[in-house]
Formats: sequence, structure tokens, C-alpha cells
Amino acid sequence: MRTTINSLKKGEKAIIKDFDIDVIPLKLLEMGCLPGNMVQLLQIAPFGDPLYLDINGSHLAIRVETAAEIEVELVQVKL
Repeated sequence: MRTTINSLKKGEKAIIKDFDIDVIPLKLLEMGCLPGNMVQLLQIAPFGDPLYLDINGSHLAIRVETAAEIEVELVQVKL
């Protein structure tokens, strides 16, 4: 099963693995949405769209349909 940013739960962290370069807006790439970078879901808007993320210290909001195109790998948090 493919894990994407839109399947993260609030507070979860993941590493960006892959995405289709033709689907992702250039602005997201400029803000650090690149493979290997850490992403954390900070907040979900009241109606579920957009998602508010922290990507390597940059805070940004992206649409759910865009988030569904960015494949990630969950990071296991040690307690």
C-alpha cells in the first residue's frame, strides 16, 4: 500500500520518498518539498482541505489532491 501525505494523521512525521514532478507545483519544490526531506502534518482545515504542513521548518498549506500525489515513509518515533 502506498502511503501519501494526505493519509498522515495530525502530528505524524514522514520522509518524502517520491512524487510525479509534473503534478507538484514548482512553488512546493522551492519551499523544500523534495525527496529525503521530513514532513509533519500540523493541522487539517475544518472541512478537511487544505492540510497545514511543516516541511524542514517551512510551514505551508497544500490541497489534499496534491498531498495524495506525494509518497512518504512514516518515521517511527521512539518513546
